[in-house]
Amino acid sequence: MAFARIRSFFYLILMAGLLAGCFAKPDTSGPTSADSYDGPHKTRPIHADGDASGGASRGGAGAGGDGSGQAGGPADKPTEMIVYFDYDMSVIKPEWRDLLTRHARYLAANPDVKVVLEGHCDERGTREYNVALGERRANAVQRFLTVQGVSASQLEVVSYGEEKPQATGTTEADYAKNRRVEFRYE
Repeated sequence: MAFARIRSFFYLILMAGLLAGCFAKPDTSGPTSADSYDGPHKTRPIHADGDASGGASRGGAGAGGDGSGQAGGPADKPTEMIVYFDYDMSVIKPEWRDLLTRHARYLAANPDVKVVLEGHCDERGTREYNVALGERRANAVQRFLTVQGVSASQLEVVSYGEEKPQATGTTEADYAKNRRVEFRYE
């Protein structure tokens, strides 16, 4: 009974956070403290195509030269395949919304394309908790994409918890690289 109340409380908090995030307008007027942090979004992860350059990162000029981070028009598959999260959180940060919108645009324009959203965590916490947190992160991305018009049948959620780390160190920068959702197109 107590577990059910705790779980209900966490769902309530999660929903309140998601609603707050949906109505918050990102500040695009200039650099933020996140831009000065040399954390996970400043790295160039290896993407599904094996390219470590990452194309454009968060609005820079990509291969298409239009700042979209895409190879061509608005319905081309984005090159950046990872979204990072804060410690113990599953709320999508404002700096990732543009990337997720590009993925949503691509998926909505290509209804035959499917993607697996892989949720990951750093090693802190129990295995069970981290699997649940990875799932919440992937579900948050899934909800964002479906609100943007992507069919739920195109999306699959998988959580690996702490089992597939991107970085194996124990520094905060290493932990930050492991708190992520990866897009794996099929």
